[in-house]
Amino acid sequence: MKAKEIQDLIDFISKSGLDEVNIETEEFKIKVKKNTEAKVVQAAAPAPQPVAAPAPSAAPAETPAASSGGGEKPAASDDDKYVAIKSPMIGTFYRTPNPDNPAFVNVGDSVKAGDTVCIVEAMKLFNEIESDISGKIVKILVDNATPVEYDQPLFLVDPS
Repeated sequence: MKAKEIQDLIDFISKSGLDEVNIETEEFKIKVKKNTEAKVVQAAAPAPQPVAAPAPSAAPAETPAASSGGGEKPAASDDDKYVAIKSPMIGTFYRTPNPDNPAFVNVGDSVKAGDTVCIVEAMKLFNEIESDISGKIVKILVDNATPVEYDQPLFLVDPS
């Protein structure tokens, strides 16, 4: 299944009354689930050998994540007293709900657990990312409208 076909499927589901769709073939397995809190798209390739071609393409995509995470670890070691808010998914990071609005949070702002700190767009679905800790934003680690990886640190928060 091509990316365009997956996007068309997601668009169809978002316009329909369906909340969840599961599709499984010999070559792939896809699960699309829609709810009101957050929209999540999950796709997984099965272990059989016919899927060997997509598996190598997935491995290089994970390699930059490891290298970008490795590049940020020295900076994180300087800031050990801070807690990171990390991206729960792969997508595009946005600091504002739209270009005309101010940023959700800025350096120096106080946040509480559950406050929205940014949006990550994944396949045209805008997912509000909430802080899981309370504290003060001390550093924004990602530029607006840039791609982010799963588990990539987005913000550093001083919990004290």
